[in-house]
Amino acid sequence: MADLSEKTPPVTRQISRQSLWQSTGEEPLELRAASSRLVVDAAGKKIPFGALYEQQKTVVVFVRHFLCYACKEYVEDLGKIPKEFLQDANVRLVVIGQSSHHHIKPFCSLTGYPYEMFVDPEREIYRTLGMKRGEASITSVQSPHVKSNLLSGSIKSMWRAMASPAFDFQGDPAQQGGTLILGPGNEIHFVHLDKNRLAHAPINTVLQLAGVQTVDFTNRSHIIDV
Repeated sequence: MADLSEKTPPVTRQISRQSLWQSTGEEPLELRAASSRLVVDAAGKKIPFGALYEQQKTVVVFVRHFLCYACKEYVEDLGKIPKEFLQDANVRLVVIGQSSHHHIKPFCSLTGYPYEMFVDPEREIYRTLGMKRGEASITSVQSPHVKSNLLSGSIKSMWRAMASPAFDFQGDPAQQGGTLILGPGNEIHFVHLDKNRLAHAPINTVLQLAGVQTVDFTNRSHIIDV
């Protein structure tokens, strides 16, 4: 199969924001409010959300929760993005979850994700940016980054919850995530709010819009059915 990273050159373009964020030529109220909310790193240090993209274009991926099988497999693919691709484009990559910060290091170790990760334990930023709770139908949705089907994935998530020191879903299981490309400053390049666990923005689409070279994710296992 052809290498997508060779055939698809990176592009950067401003696209329409979702209807929640009306295009007024000014920083949307939702983003302005979210920018002052605090995220927490693996050491427990708190910083304003806006500091993540103040100085640099940043891809921000909000995941559902750290036991979500679809999020785990999506973040595994995010971890395959070569560091030099991000450096060459001067783009920062950040994942945000909604658990306690104590779960960050184990989740990074589990997924092999080497970049920055924070949490929004009270889901204040999720709510402010309009990320929904509850899930739309996933019967007709297929993510290019998720190997497991609903049954096998759910079993894996439940097993990880039961095997953890405290039975814990590591976040609200009903919370959905999203992907944004922000910065520097109040620049908004892309907003995608997930409707369900499989509705992540395809990573190469996000990379193209951020001006980052795309990645060949085809060297992987086939979809697992049980």
